[in-house]
Amino acid sequence: MLESLGALTGSPWIYAVVGVSVLLDVFLPVLPSGVLVVTAATAAAAGSTTVAEAAVAEAADHMAQVPGEVPADVPSLLILMLCAAGASVLGDLFAFRIARRGGRLGLAITRSRWLATAQERLGTALAGGGGILVVLARFVPAGRSIVSIGAGVAHRKAREFLPWSALAGVAWTGYSAGLGYFGGQWLGASWTGTAVSVLALFAAGALAAYIVKRPDRTPAPAA
Repeated sequence: MLESLGALTGSPWIYAVVGVSVLLDVFLPVLPSGVLVVTAATAAAAGSTTVAEAAVAEAADHMAQVPGEVPADVPSLLILMLCAAGASVLGDLFAFRIARRGGRLGLAITRSRWLATAQERLGTALAGGGGILVVLARFVPAGRSIVSIGAGVAHRKAREFLPWSALAGVAWTGYSAGLGYFGGQWLGASWTGTAVSVLALFAAGALAAYIVKRPDRTPAPAA
């Protein structure tokens, strides 16, 4: 499996795989979209390191006319981030529109106390300009699904939801890709470095979940 994933990061198909995974994990949170972004960014770090080494070798061997070789089978970090962030916003929009139209998704939310509570908190946060909840929920496992579907079921306006969704997608993509890239720079483009970066991604998700689920301790106003 590791060999297959390593071969995928060296193929142009990695952009399509990452985009589709991020697009669909709003409906299927079990998809490893974050792991894919981290792994591809680690491969991009390996490519940048190799390019730098090749440039040094080319300068050192210039008199001998022995140019360094620049690998062409590593993903571009910029294209990777654009694919992931764009797919994140599109996935949120699809889920939002589908839930807004009603149907089984709305029924499932109204029957689930946990989802209904999350929906209520989301509606209050968006109405009060506290859409930072949307950004935090993007890091929580299945939090993106609850936010996008909950906003649709609550019939929030798109102009209230989409800007925060875009900010959430950019923040999550930047953090995930940054972990993979800088982890690859500091720890080396190995599976150990990738594992450390993935653990840091999960740690951020756990922290975001704690903040989102923490009860409001603001005292009620006196009668």
